[in-house]
Amino acid sequence: MGLDLINGIPAHVLFVHVVVVLVPLTALALVLCAAFPSVMRRFGLALPILALVSLISVPLTTSAGEWLERHVDSNALVRKHAELGDQLLPWAIGLFVVAAGVWWAYRRTARTAPEPSGVIGVRVATPLRVAAAVLSLVVGVGACVQVYRIGDSGAKAAWHDGYSAAAHSDGD
Repeated sequence: MGLDLINGIPAHVLFVHVVVVLVPLTALALVLCAAFPSVMRRFGLALPILALVSLISVPLTTSAGEWLERHVDSNALVRKHAELGDQLLPWAIGLFVVAAGVWWAYRRTARTAPEPSGVIGVRVATPLRVAAAVLSLVVGVGACVQVYRIGDSGAKAAWHDGYSAAAHSDGD
């Protein structure tokens, strides 16, 4: 049994905000850390931890969404949203794996290649850093696009007939 309701509100409606914030934040942090060793030095272990929290939030939100799906009227918009939601987990796994790899490569290089000038920093081989940055960009953009697609479909499913383009009069 999952966490389905929080204070009487479907948990999915609350958890989705965690995913909407953390996945793009993780993607941005990953790209910056992969491209700039100085940023990675400041982030340190926080990068893979952030990616892990993002990864954990995805199945938690999906599980709560599956519960909610069983408690609302089923229609094509709800089914499309659920289908898109199921496609985020591979992207979240990718973010975590690449973040852990970038962190590991940085740590490994930091221990084995001291700066010749005595400056605290890391000289990661340019081809490795470029490859990590490109991979990070691909995974990060893919994850963000998927979050957008899921959010757009969820908003359409939730609001498709729940509002009017014309304002209602208060009886004035």
